[in-house]
Amino acid sequence: MSAVIESHHDDDHHHGPDKGLMRWVLTTNHKDIGTLYLWFSFSMFLIGGCMALVIRAELFQPGLQLVVPEFFNQMTTMHGLIMVFGAVMPAFVGLANWLVPMMIGAPDMALPRMNNYSFWILPFAFAMLLSTLFMEGGAPNFGWTFYAPLSTEYAPPSVTFFIFAVHLMGISSIMGSINVVVTILNLRAPGMRLMDMPLFVWTWLITAYLLIAVMPVLAGVVTMMLMDIHFGTAFFNAGGGGDPVLFQHVFWFFGHPEVYIMILPAFGVVSAIIPTFARKKLFGYDSMVYATASIAFLSFIVWAHHMFTVGMPIAGELYFMYATMLIAVPTGVKVFNWVATMWQGSMTFETPMLFAIAFVILFTIGGLSGLMLAIVPADFQYHDTYFVVAHFHYVLVPGSIFSIMAAAYYWLPKWTGNMYDETLGKTHFWLSFVGVNVTFFPQHFIGLAGMPRRYPDYALQFADWNMVSSVGAFIFGFSQLLFLFIVIKCVMGGKKATDEVWDGAEGLEWTIASPAPYHTFSTPPALPERAMA
Repeated sequence: MSAVIESHHDDDHHHGPDKGLMRWVLTTNHKDIGTLYLWFSFSMFLIGGCMALVIRAELFQPGLQLVVPEFFNQMTTMHGLIMVFGAVMPAFVGLANWLVPMMIGAPDMALPRMNNYSFWILPFAFAMLLSTLFMEGGAPNFGWTFYAPLSTEYAPPSVTFFIFAVHLMGISSIMGSINVVVTILNLRAPGMRLMDMPLFVWTWLITAYLLIAVMPVLAGVVTMMLMDIHFGTAFFNAGGGGDPVLFQHVFWFFGHPEVYIMILPAFGVVSAIIPTFARKKLFGYDSMVYATASIAFLSFIVWAHHMFTVGMPIAGELYFMYATMLIAVPTGVKVFNWVATMWQGSMTFETPMLFAIAFVILFTIGGLSGLMLAIVPADFQYHDTYFVVAHFHYVLVPGSIFSIMAAAYYWLPKWTGNMYDETLGKTHFWLSFVGVNVTFFPQHFIGLAGMPRRYPDYALQFADWNMVSSVGAFIFGFSQLLFLFIVIKCVMGGKKATDEVWDGAEGLEWTIASPAPYHTFSTPPALPERAMA
């Protein structure tokens, strides 16, 4: 192995990165492209976060304080779109670019030039989406789910630019996913079987198939919207013989697998971190792989649980209720396995482990409220209230976002060669943990009490918990500036990281030097005996 590492150093010396701006524009190196994705997603995270703070500032007290309702609607729509498509998804693609080749012993992604294209589409797509804020009539104002006919009959003119931006994001996602699938299936180190791969690689392989399957569905539904707006069709207009409920069916056939696209890679991250800091092997590796595949399959057959209030026949409601509850089984397997991995382990609580444990606890809370929403008669009460907002933020913030932060702390020393500041990292964790719970837990209460979502004003009875929620949002939002400082400080310098970085970490990425050389595994690595057994 040492001979392999030395050859990497030679390669790095002769074929290092270009200098200057064009290195980043033209790069086909998986590490550079991973870095571009991660910085892009963080910038979108901050922009989307600022929009969330506008929303929470307006809701701090009853009455209209800061913005007009029209702008409030634009903020709710843009916040959702930017966080889902601009922050969470590109961050996981960035992690895949950085880690998948290193974890499977590949020299790079299989299709490096396409990898470059798939990234550079994104800044143009989001520049177009953000530019709608400055257009006549303002940005899209119909919610991130853009239900027709609201988004086709009554939308501002900028909706056409939004549709084009969504097409570009979809093209980027499909290209990136094809790249991940081809890389994993064709470039694994000799002797590495599928069931030898780290769980992060498995979760991304399954996620990539999900993306390839559902992104064309999203493209289809926004194309139908475009036709309704500009070409006289009536797919979603009841007045012309169309059906508004058709939009919801097609959208959620994309939208529900999309939810799992944003959480499956998080499962892979947590499955890498918990065994390292528990100093134990991951409990039930095979069952974790099968559970991930089961969740992906079930995600395609439960879409209409978002639509219980549209007047579905009772048989349809019962089917979607039971099918949704079925997803709790493989998800429960995963939570059990993570807890079993920690059970009687020699645990230490570095920052990545803190985020991973918070993920397990808070994601489970989000999953339980999801089961509540799956019960049809109960959902009639919860639907379109702040209870739903609380549910999906408990899944997406302590789920996706916390796992991305855990991954950043866990692999940052390998990427940069420097250790981050552990004290600052733990401070960031506790501020984020407290901020998230103070923000979103009270929203369960105001939702159960009947406060509808996406309203800029509310009755006095909801005032106290809304004030608490807004305070939590500002704590969480501003604590992310500390995260930015920690990352920049680590990139600039600090205590040097060893090659292994974490005591007990397993995987090929820990066998190479820290920082990771520009070119790794130009000759395939020899796998440890246990992987070939």
